[in-house]
Amino acid sequence: MSGRTVTRAQLSEAVYQEVGLSRNESADLVESILDEVADHLIGGETVKVSSFGSFYVREKGQRVGRNPKTGEEVPILPRRVLVFRPSHVLKDRINQTLSKPVAK
Repeated sequence: MSGRTVTRAQLSEAVYQEVGLSRNESADLVESILDEVADHLIGGETVKVSSFGSFYVREKGQRVGRNPKTGEEVPILPRRVLVFRPSHVLKDRINQTLSKPVAK
């Protein structure tokens, strides 16, 4: 793993380079897409991106956990967690790059 992180600014720059919108329009487009995805996830809907994967929210119930240092039992409250399931197309693309060196 190279440890690199893709930022909103980098996504906006990629849209600017590929689509030809202005930098401001590219940044606005990326923001509105991310806002739309977040709004649907908050509403409990699944977001599917063809050939990429699906994002959905899963409910986790209350359970008892342990503090690893002390061994003390601690209640873990119910919560919602975001889950991503990559598509087979994305998995195949990722696995094809195993035979190729990763750019650093």
